[in-house]
Amino acid sequence: MMFIMRDTLYPSNPLIASMLRLLFALFCSVCVPAAWANIMDVNVPMKLEKLGAHSYFVQGQSDAASSENQGFMSNAGFVVTRDGVVVFDALASPPLAAKLLGLIRKTTSQPIKRVIVSHYHADHFYGLQVFKALGAEIWAQRAAQGATRTEAAAERFAQRKEVLFPWVDDNTQLLEADRFLDGDTDFEMGGLHFALRHVGPAHSSEDLAMLVKEDGVLYAGDLVFRGRVPFVGDADSRAWIAALDKLIALKPKVLVPGHGAPSRTPRADLVFTRDYLQFLRTQMSQAARNLIPFDDAYAATDWSKYRNMPAFNEANRVNAYNQYLRLEQEGVE
Repeated sequence: MMFIMRDTLYPSNPLIASMLRLLFALFCSVCVPAAWANIMDVNVPMKLEKLGAHSYFVQGQSDAASSENQGFMSNAGFVVTRDGVVVFDALASPPLAAKLLGLIRKTTSQPIKRVIVSHYHADHFYGLQVFKALGAEIWAQRAAQGATRTEAAAERFAQRKEVLFPWVDDNTQLLEADRFLDGDTDFEMGGLHFALRHVGPAHSSEDLAMLVKEDGVLYAGDLVFRGRVPFVGDADSRAWIAALDKLIALKPKVLVPGHGAPSRTPRADLVFTRDYLQFLRTQMSQAARNLIPFDDAYAATDWSKYRNMPAFNEANRVNAYNQYLRLEQEGVE
């Protein structure tokens, strides 16, 4: 993976530097596997932010995945210990993961030991092969087992290859975890203590959150969307609300959502997501209970609090419809 850090390897002598660049270009054209060839084409900005003594993150853009943002629309983070690096989520493509790797390497030379996958949605795990190639062990919650082999996963992969080509293509590997976790798991690495909490089923069945105890930094995955409308889909909103209460009980100092800026007022942002979910449940449950057709119920709902937020057009109607169906079923049961 030397080529990822190529700008730091050239000497100050212009002639030697020019020769090395020529050799590097030849190496890339002949020796770099096809799976890595498009890594150097990524130019979407990615800025590293330090959140604690050991904890870092990068913030994706707020819109849905597109050729404009090259799929960089979710967050990821990493924690540096004296014995190695723990990465939280791997972004939406191998090129984006490689760019994250470059930022890690500018921060530390420690080996990347572990990647924690918050959940198996495309924007959070498509970059796993970059870290797997370095020997990192992938951890995910047990409910994610087999998630890459479903019909829905195949449909999403086809959609991403169309929308995000060439950053996602047939060389992108949908990797499952090396270790699946049952329930909550705590571990120590290099003097730091990590608390992994299973907070699904919520946004997905396998949601994992990670608290870095010494820093008070909570990587919450997509249980919390900050500054944009959450993607709820057909998630169990009642369980999701309970999961948010579980995160509130951890009392983090800093919260890293799956999308949007980090929060140093975690409780307020946890409550915002919880209130949106509760609003969906209240409005759609009333309609389902009174046998009001969905289109009529949606049109009659006052969405003004959320209408001007990013991703409203992409997510809100889908959220409402799926929750309408779920709540209708809950009423039958």
